Amino acid sequence: MDTKTILITGSTDGIGRAAALAAAEQGHTVIVHGRTSDRLAGVQAEIEQITGRKPRGVLADLSSLREVQSAATRLANELDQLDVLINNAGVISRRRTVSQDGYELTFAVNHLAPFLLTSTLIDMLRASAPARVVTVSSMVHRGARIDFDDLMLESDYDGFTAYGQSKLANVLFTSELARRLEQTGVTAVSLHPGVINTKVLHEYFSGGASVSEGAKNVLGPALDSQYADLTGAYFSGGRPEEPEPTATDPETARRLWEVSEDLCRRVLSAE
Repeated sequence: MDTKTILITGSTDGIGRAAALAAAEQGHTVIVHGRTSDRLAGVQAEIEQITGRKPRGVLADLSSLREVQSAATRLANELDQLDVLINNAGVISRRRTVSQDGYELTFAVNHLAPFLLTSTLIDMLRASAPARVVTVSSMVHRGARIDFDDLMLESDYDGFTAYGQSKLANVLFTSELARRLEQTGVTAVSLHPGVINTKVLHEYFSGGASVSEGAKNVLGPALDSQYADLTGAYFSGGRPEEPEPTATDPETARRLWEVSEDLCRRVLSAE
């Protein structure tokens, strides 16, 4: 089997953990990420039981852009290759909360963190080509909008609206990333993993399919050779599907990219 080196964010719980374990069982080299050392160590121990080798762990709070950049820089300096980056970590919050950098938390963790992580690791991904960037979005990107006049939703906050905006941002980011990576051998896709039994779902709904089903729907677009050339594509339930038209609008995607660069720059350039 063509084994890959895969970084999965948010891999200490839910879909991310299930995807990390499944990928390890398939023989891939998995790099796991977590926010707390004890939970990270737990997943590392589980994978070591499967493979006989303790996987590399990345400890970083994705609500801090400095921690994101620091973790990504360390990986870029230490890894020989990175074949697949899965931006899986995500949050939802009923009450408006700000990140360590003063940004609305849902937007910061769900969009700015993967934006910066991917941007910092992009040279390594290019050097490892063919490579893939997979960003976990959601069906709730449909009907959402990017409020450029109030991106941090300071005037009228609603948790589900914030989550929808961040998931639309995931698809727009993927669309622009795919355009920027044309002819490099690095493909970028986004996806809806299904309605899965996770903590994020249970903030507003109940039920959901198993996390193993969600992991399958993430790993298919990440690893299946039949999808190797579908850059810019959106998947739902493991299969290609057309996203909301707004999600692939080139002007909106470019504007969001530029705004995201500026938001990251403000934090990282500050003393």
